[in-house]
Amino acid sequence: MYKNKKTGVIGIIITIIILILVVILSNTNIQEISYIENIFNSIVMPIQNGITYLKNKIEGNDSFFTDIDQLRAENEDLKQKNSELEQSLRELEIIKSENETLKEYVNLKDKYPEYETIPAYIINRDINNFTKTIVINAGEKDGIKPNMTVIEDQGLVGFVLSTTENTAKIQTIIDTSTSVSSVLNSSRETIIVNGTLEDNSTLKATYIPTNATLVENDSVETSGLGGIYPKGIHIGTIKQIVDTKNITDRYAYIETAVDFEKLETVLVILNEPVE
Repeated sequence: MYKNKKTGVIGIIITIIILILVVILSNTNIQEISYIENIFNSIVMPIQNGITYLKNKIEGNDSFFTDIDQLRAENEDLKQKNSELEQSLRELEIIKSENETLKEYVNLKDKYPEYETIPAYIINRDINNFTKTIVINAGEKDGIKPNMTVIEDQGLVGFVLSTTENTAKIQTIIDTSTSVSSVLNSSRETIIVNGTLEDNSTLKATYIPTNATLVENDSVETSGLGGIYPKGIHIGTIKQIVDTKNITDRYAYIETAVDFEKLETVLVILNEPVE
């Protein structure tokens, strides 16, 4: 309605100007018409063009502001939909992660059917040069006790160091204070495997029998001796053999089967294997 009022006023102004000019022209000699016509064109036409431009501008502005309001509403709607989509995506990622965790649990239990186990996932880790331990979300209420063996899909992780009602602290085999009685898969010779300061995937094999034949890529597994780890759990493979002047001092480096940097889920063994 505001736009219509403005348009009407502009029309009235234009009409008045035209009437005035008609009156002036009717009292003017014919000879002067051309001259006056030029004056008319040079004075009136710019005014008329300006008024027409102003009219169009006003009408266009009304449309512009209407479009702005519509775009703003559409933008808010799109923001809301985008937020809802992001929330749905986060929920799907959580579900996917939970499904992957459950799948890992199932695979682990299928791989070690001879053991009664408790699945758990890591809620904290302390992996540095001096101590290499992890904390899991299962504890005394789940039947977990100190010295129980902890494994994952690829092999040996470590043993339970201490427990609380709902958590357990695991000392990993890459900890320098950990020793594992092990055997070489090819020769069945017994060796001792310790954690090192090298990195988080390297163990050191020592106390190698002088008559033992070491072979790179040979598999190493637990011997069952020592009172903690059951027999036959995979530890890793020999990646480097270091000979010394005294054969009794030779040693080897073992690459762990478990990737401790990416470790997320584990199984705690509650019993001795079923014969």
